[in-house]
Amino acid sequence: MQKSRITLGALAGVVGFLAFVEFTSGVIQGYYTPMLTDIARHLGVNDADVNWLEGSQLMLSALVVPAFAKLGDMVGHKRMLLWSTAITAIATLALPFTDSFWLFLAAWALQGVYVVWLPLEIALIWSRTRGTEGSSLLTAKAAGLLVAALEGGAIIGALVGGMLIDSLPLMWVLLIPGLLVVACFVVVFFGVKESPVKTGGVLDFQGLVLISLALIAFTGGLSLLRLNGPDSLAAWAVTLLGVLLIVPFVLVELRKDDPLIDVRMFRSPSLAPVFLTAGLFGVSVLGAQAPLSTYARTDPTVYGYGLGTAGFATSLLIGMYLIGMIVGALVFPKVARAITPRNTLIIAACLVGIGYLLFVPLHSSYLQVTTNMFIAGIGSGALVAALPSAAAAAAPPTQTGVATGLTNSVKTVGGAIASAMFGIALISGTSGGTAGSFTGYLTVWIICGVTALIAAALLLFVPKTAFQDPAALLAEAAEQAEPADH
Repeated sequence: MQKSRITLGALAGVVGFLAFVEFTSGVIQGYYTPMLTDIARHLGVNDADVNWLEGSQLMLSALVVPAFAKLGDMVGHKRMLLWSTAITAIATLALPFTDSFWLFLAAWALQGVYVVWLPLEIALIWSRTRGTEGSSLLTAKAAGLLVAALEGGAIIGALVGGMLIDSLPLMWVLLIPGLLVVACFVVVFFGVKESPVKTGGVLDFQGLVLISLALIAFTGGLSLLRLNGPDSLAAWAVTLLGVLLIVPFVLVELRKDDPLIDVRMFRSPSLAPVFLTAGLFGVSVLGAQAPLSTYARTDPTVYGYGLGTAGFATSLLIGMYLIGMIVGALVFPKVARAITPRNTLIIAACLVGIGYLLFVPLHSSYLQVTTNMFIAGIGSGALVAALPSAAAAAAPPTQTGVATGLTNSVKTVGGAIASAMFGIALISGTSGGTAGSFTGYLTVWIICGVTALIAAALLLFVPKTAFQDPAALLAEAAEQAEPADH
């Protein structure tokens, strides 16, 4: 029996509404960067304390994704998208109305719930197309549009945030993202239909507690390593505790009929390399942006390396990286259709690796750095769009949201590890100045490049037909067999 076919045009409404949500996600990610110093002065803390904002949000995002992803499969992806949007709106609207650092830190961490939006959206789109012809490529196209909206929002957010902070009081500037998130809630509530299939069941609280304790200990230990350095035995002990807590979590999940995370997915020949790729990709996409920005701002006349760019020129540099990500996200589905999703993922990972390894010999001019970042950006954009949709295509029907969410969680863990390593690398070998060491920057670039190439190598072990529609594969096989029948 021939399967029905859904086109992207038929999903244009829901994809358009979800693209607005991702645009807002991008605004949140880019908007605050130009005003972090102003926020620090408003809260009465020094610039170094701003790192606590990043660390707290990273930790909370690692915690909420498994729970929200599983609940999405159980009770509906739209419902959990609404809940996460409501929480993000409340937290974001709280930011302008506090001058207490600790209250601001709590609201900032809670704002990090927005990280579940993209996995829930991919799962929602996949659930709407499952069982139809071309569903995986259609999901990839939709994912590309969502990621393009996200990166476009990040560019606009950074530019608008930078302009407004120079002309408006900080309170009014901080209010704008909250109003945008409220608009997202309205758009999702009225414009998006619920997933057609829900698994039901009861949330695995035992598994949730165990994985939360493991992630808190692991990411907390990494934060201590970054703060206290690699000589801190306490930091290593807390980090190791986080790793060891994974063991009881796995043992408990294997005994559950309806686990929070089906850990057997990590043994799947199609899914395991995707999760490993996500973790390795997190090293560069989450860990390398701050070092790239600080390298660009470093004065070469003082330190002998860096570009010495001003704030706006640095923003343009980051903007080129984000434009590269938009290109990669939009081109991915077209290339995947021509050469299979697996091969496209391999090429994307190679582009990330090449882009960062080019920094080793080519880092002395603005053009060289921009070119390197654009190349890495193309591969990064393709991976951001491809990994959740690839996981959705390869996951069991009852674990779609969990699988897409895991790509985000594993990517976050990879970024947390990289952030700690890069912080230690950049401070090693310094002579008391405020700039990071050149050998530290070389270490960052080499690690980012090598981990991306390792990810590409791992993807070679994925079955060639992974992430493709069974219906499309059967049709292709029938076409190839047809000449032999005549």
